[in-house]
Order: sequence, then C-alpha cells, then structure tokens
Amino acid sequence: QVQLVESGGGLVQAGGSLRLSCAAAGITFNERAMGWFRQAPGKEREVVASISFSNNDKYYADSVKGRFTISRDNVKNMMYLQMNSLEPEDTAVYYCARGFGITVITTMGGFASWGQGTQVTVSA
Repeated sequence: QVQLVESGGGLVQAGGSLRLSCAAAGITFNERAMGWFRQAPGKEREVVASISFSNNDKYYADSVKGRFTISRDNVKNMMYLQMNSLEPEDTAVYYCARGFGITVITTMGGFASWGQGTQVTVSA
C-alpha cells in the first residue's frame, strides 16, 4: 500500500521560509518521479514542482520559480520542498504526490496518488 506523508507546514509571515518533507512507503521510490501540488480555497489544484526519478530534471511552476527548491533522497525515500520568500498567495494545502513514470510532472494528470496534505499559511 502506497503511503505518502507530508510534514513541515505551518504559519509563517510573508518573506519567511518553510521546508516541507514527504516520507514515502510502499513504493519503489527511486523508480518514480515525484512532485508537489497545492490547492487553495476556491482555486484549482496547481502543480508546484516535480522531480524526475534520478534527481536530474526538475520542473517549477512560474509562480514559484526562483523561490522554491525541490529535492529528493532516494536512500531515505524522502522528498523535500524548500520554500523561501513566501507570499500570502502561497497559502494552500500542499500535497506530496508520486508520478506514473520517471519524468517530471507538469499537470495533475501525471500524478498517480498523493498524501493527505499539509497546510501552509502565509500572513501578510
């Protein structure tokens, strides 16, 4: 059974930083691309960042490019999202998700499953 568990969310002031973590179990972690998406109240889900199985390729949404960094540790079965210069518009529930394949994911259709999410709230 696939388990993806996010942690690291919280309340932060604008300009601050948070680091999200995702612990994966029940999958061959190093054979799947992984990613993060978010959903804010009343808005559609948005793919924030994704990373290929090998760590070589990364994708970022334009809205977070230059501020967020995705990484993974294929030994520990962990994925991370370092979020800097946070803005109130980044407020959302953030989900860790696994891809169907090995290449970066740019749309929601590329995700096979995801965790329960972690809330990120950025105050002005």
